[in-house]
Amino acid sequence: MDSHDDSRAKLSPKSLSSPPAEGSASLHEAARRAMIETQLRRRGIHETRVLAAMGAVPRHEFVPPDFRKRAYEDAPLPIGDGQTISQPYIVAAMTVALRLRGHERVLEIGTGCGYQAAILASLAKEVFTIEYRSELATSAAERLTRLGYENVHVHCGDGTLGLPEFAPFDAILVAAAAPAAPAPLLAQLAKGGRMVVPVGSMENQELQLVERANDKFRTSMLEGCRFVPLLGAHGWKESPLR
Repeated sequence: MDSHDDSRAKLSPKSLSSPPAEGSASLHEAARRAMIETQLRRRGIHETRVLAAMGAVPRHEFVPPDFRKRAYEDAPLPIGDGQTISQPYIVAAMTVALRLRGHERVLEIGTGCGYQAAILASLAKEVFTIEYRSELATSAAERLTRLGYENVHVHCGDGTLGLPEFAPFDAILVAAAAPAAPAPLLAQLAKGGRMVVPVGSMENQELQLVERANDKFRTSMLEGCRFVPLLGAHGWKESPLR
């Protein structure tokens, strides 16, 4: 979740004219309840605040109109430019690993459509998110503003560099696969902070939890996963051929 503009300047969200969601609000609410029970609770996601956020954020607003009927499926979905919105379970599992309590400043790498940022914004004090692809960054900023997530700040640029001018961060979530945890992000993690990042090859990765104690980092392996590649100076240099 990436973009080619290195400006990293905060975007000025514009009004977004979005087609109405397909189906009634009650149908979407029912689909979210089913998602929580069948995809999250049954797989061991029990953190009350995370389940509440997953049940409140309208996932169907973050997918293209043609996919809204599939928004709550147990699968990632395309959002354009070769990128995807992650499977609900992965969004929840990564969020649980950060152990957010409400006072944190969080950095997200790979804004994509903005769904993960909305979940984080529901659980933390402030969210800074970086998207490598300018069109996705602009549309995500517009969408998050339209939906009322005022504590999210969308930037466009090389996410592997982080945002040193806003560091340190209590938690960092990397929503794209890196060959290793980017050094600038480790440096911007606050003491006592936590970072969750998919690490491995372009095809297959392991979700890692990195915890900082003073200047020492402890890494735990969480589970296997598969993300799009993280592009940038401390990630992959180019996208794989599609």
